[in-house]
Amino acid sequence: MIRAIIIDDEPNAVGLLALRLSQHCPQVELVASCTNSHKGVQAILDYQPDVVFLDIEMPQMNGFQVLEAVSGVSFSLVFVTAYDKFALKAFRYSAVDYLLKPIDTQELIQAVNRVEKQKKTTPEQVDHLKQQLHGTTKQLPDKIALPYQNGVTFVDLKDIIYCESDDNYTKFYLIDGQHYLVTKPLRDIQELLEDRDFQRIHRQFFINLNHIKKFVRGEGNYLIMVNQQSIPVSRGQKDRLLERFGWL
Repeated sequence: MIRAIIIDDEPNAVGLLALRLSQHCPQVELVASCTNSHKGVQAILDYQPDVVFLDIEMPQMNGFQVLEAVSGVSFSLVFVTAYDKFALKAFRYSAVDYLLKPIDTQELIQAVNRVEKQKKTTPEQVDHLKQQLHGTTKQLPDKIALPYQNGVTFVDLKDIIYCESDDNYTKFYLIDGQHYLVTKPLRDIQELLEDRDFQRIHRQFFINLNHIKKFVRGEGNYLIMVNQQSIPVSRGQKDRLLERFGWL
């Protein structure tokens, strides 16, 4: 069983989330539900839960202050939030799970499934998210959190050479020769990074345009990246790639 705590200053939101957990997530045991952030802190210390569903904006202590108060306790974290589109992207850059209010049942089920599979949320992930949400400008970070089998690592976007699809996972290949298998499909990575210097050039490959060494034309167009890896370019993506560089 997954032992869970809900902390949200809105009683209706707490009640609705608790109801949906009981109806749709039988693997979850709700050990405490709190509409007061101070009581939420005490509940975390008392119960040592596996997961906390935590609202960010609360009047007494916000979500980050709650986390600072229980910094010695390890658990998976799912923020419950009403933030805007930019902020939601900041969550994804930090690999911190979230549910958008009003909560969708299928998204809740998926969040619980992720909690079952992934490691506990790290302080580094939370700090990364906090910096973005409390920043003075709405500028997405130059680092991304990559959750992989042994934990979470933060990498600079400029150090990513390319990403390769592996079913529902994505392999990241870095400039230093390191590679990581991340528990996200390539389509999610594309949505996250496509407005940066990245482009999908094949159903299996999403590349950093800054790390192209050579484009080879022919019956089977392909790129040679700075690590000497050959990456195929699909017919449907060739013109878009050439146009971006003014090679047409």
